[in-house]
Amino acid sequence: MSNKKIVILGAGGHGRVVADIARLNGYMDIRFLDDVTENKFCKIDGKISDFVQLLDDHDFFVAIGNNEIRKQFFETLVANNANIVTLIHPNAVICKDVKIGKGTAIMAGAVINVIIGDGVIVNTSSSIDHDCVIGDFSHISVGSHIAGTVNVGECVFIGAGATLINNLNIENNCKIGAGATVITDIKDSGTYVGVPAKKKK
Repeated sequence: MSNKKIVILGAGGHGRVVADIARLNGYMDIRFLDDVTENKFCKIDGKISDFVQLLDDHDFFVAIGNNEIRKQFFETLVANNANIVTLIHPNAVICKDVKIGKGTAIMAGAVINVIIGDGVIVNTSSSIDHDCVIGDFSHISVGSHIAGTVNVGECVFIGAGATLINNLNIENNCKIGAGATVITDIKDSGTYVGVPAKKKK
């Protein structure tokens, strides 16, 4: 039996999905830290600041959906020399030459053939095609599809079921709404919705 240990920062829905992936990757000792001290779905073992007590013998993963907050906690772990791991569901399809950064989660049914930065969420049944680059701390939501040669900036949120056609550049800190279809470069940060996607005023 594995003695691998992991601390997951964040005990919400995303954290619990991440815990399932961790179990499938051989982690039998899983601890949740969260500043919300009660959760009817799982045991919380302490506040997030308690991570310093577990640095010596645990791996770490930041399971917080908000891109900016995930980035902040990730950087705090890096500053404390924590061992941040990447978690990939066994049912994800990962092409041979993919590069994946630390602290990234790849969910079940995802299909990727790209370069992915640190702290990225690639959610269930999403697809990212050839020659794409996904910036640090971005979130690719459930069932979204990114065609080939798309550069996604840092801290970008792509909503459920969104589609990005090929050969696009997406600026940092953008939000693309659920079901949106992006057919032109996005050069300004902001929220984009609709088919085709336009900036929300």
